[in-house]
Amino acid sequence: MSIGRQAASGVLWLTVQKWAIRVTGFVTIAVLTRFLSPEEFGTVAAASTVLPFFYLLADLGFAAYIVQADKPDQRMLSTGFWFAVLAGLLLTGALVLSAPLVGMIFRSEQIVPVMQVLSLAVLFTAGASVPMALLRREMRFRAIAAQGSVAAIIAQVVAITMTLTGFGVWALVGQTLTSLLLVAVLAWFVAKWRPSFAFSVGEFLTMARFGSKVLAVEFVAMGRAWAEAAIISSTLGLGALGYLNIAQRLVLIVQDLTGAALVPVSTVAFARIRDSSDRLRGAYVRALRMTYAAMSPILTLLAVAAPLIIPVVFGAGWEQSASVAQILAIAGLMVVGATLDHGLFYGLGKPGQWFVYALIIDVCTVAATAITAQWGLQAVACGFLLVAFLATVSRWFLVSKVLQASPKTMAGPFGFLTAAALTAGGAGWAVLLVSTGLPPLVRIALIGLTVLVVHLAMVRLFARQVLDDLAGYLPRFRRATRVRIPSTPKERS
Repeated sequence: MSIGRQAASGVLWLTVQKWAIRVTGFVTIAVLTRFLSPEEFGTVAAASTVLPFFYLLADLGFAAYIVQADKPDQRMLSTGFWFAVLAGLLLTGALVLSAPLVGMIFRSEQIVPVMQVLSLAVLFTAGASVPMALLRREMRFRAIAAQGSVAAIIAQVVAITMTLTGFGVWALVGQTLTSLLLVAVLAWFVAKWRPSFAFSVGEFLTMARFGSKVLAVEFVAMGRAWAEAAIISSTLGLGALGYLNIAQRLVLIVQDLTGAALVPVSTVAFARIRDSSDRLRGAYVRALRMTYAAMSPILTLLAVAAPLIIPVVFGAGWEQSASVAQILAIAGLMVVGATLDHGLFYGLGKPGQWFVYALIIDVCTVAATAITAQWGLQAVACGFLLVAFLATVSRWFLVSKVLQASPKTMAGPFGFLTAAALTAGGAGWAVLLVSTGLPPLVRIALIGLTVLVVHLAMVRLFARQVLDDLAGYLPRFRRATRVRIPSTPKERS
């Protein structure tokens, strides 16, 4: 299949996976929030902010290098695997030993045992890094979607079972570990790759030069999350961190349902056409428009209806998360293009430029959190919103330089997004006001339908080419589900 068709199929498959996981995940969260307290969610959230640091050290960015490399061979892959395994073992032990220090930083002894058990997640993730990279490189996104769905659903069953049997906060821990373990096992089974007993210092250094820049980007992001959690928990308490975590989860769920597939798919797709500047530029602009069209409606719905959605999904007692979720949804609208830009810079083999951008934006985010935390969670969310606007404008100039286009060209799709979101959001807000007295689920459905219809009308009016592009890919996706693609070199020959 062509690269464009493979990319479209990959995005659709991973999006289907996200919908399957999130729909069942809504049920899981709805159960858990009725049995677990904000402090318990805050405890796991605080512990989880530290884990990604160790994930990154175990991989060292080698998976990202493998995905975009021209010709990865067995020696390169084995070198990456053995490093990941050794690093995973060492880092798991280091995480167990450092847990008391993290507990002191967050001023909570409950974090210590939770973090020590969650340290197993580092080993699971490290062991699966090379097989997962191979699946992404080969654009086998249907297999990735299937194994991720199976792992997530089984993990959610485990979490609900543990919650109902009185395990408390350990239900959240069990969910995380079960999901990661199953993903690792299934990745090895599907990839059908086995390492050899080889380790090349030269290959290691080549991957490390590229991976260090990827590592720096991810370290900055995780450092920002850790700093935000530490600032909020120390200033406003673990309960406030729990409320923020629920609001962020809701926004992340929405983003996952519409745009999470963009980074893994676009990285591979852009890497394959990076030698043709005209083709790359055209593909990026089309992809950006479709990204805005796909992600805008559901984020707009959340920005309008979060006060209705949160009590329905999470139950009573989480109302403080509603206004925060509304502001974060608006910020999410502004940074929709960041997921695509992330894949662009990695696919072009330029993670260093993305690192500089990420460092500046994340430093601004932490500074905004430190300044606004004293005024409460709503103020913190407003700080995020301001940084999101600055990040969006700065990306226009950064991407235009890489693609050799004008910043105005890069900003054009954002103007369409703004018009569509404001119009659809205004219509949804009107429905919210006039539907008072109806059941919450009915009001949410009416608002969602209104937002979708108005948004589609705006797309048809100002960006009809987006609808034509989407319509052109859907038949190809349906054909792809019926045609088996050879997966081994022997079959291809």
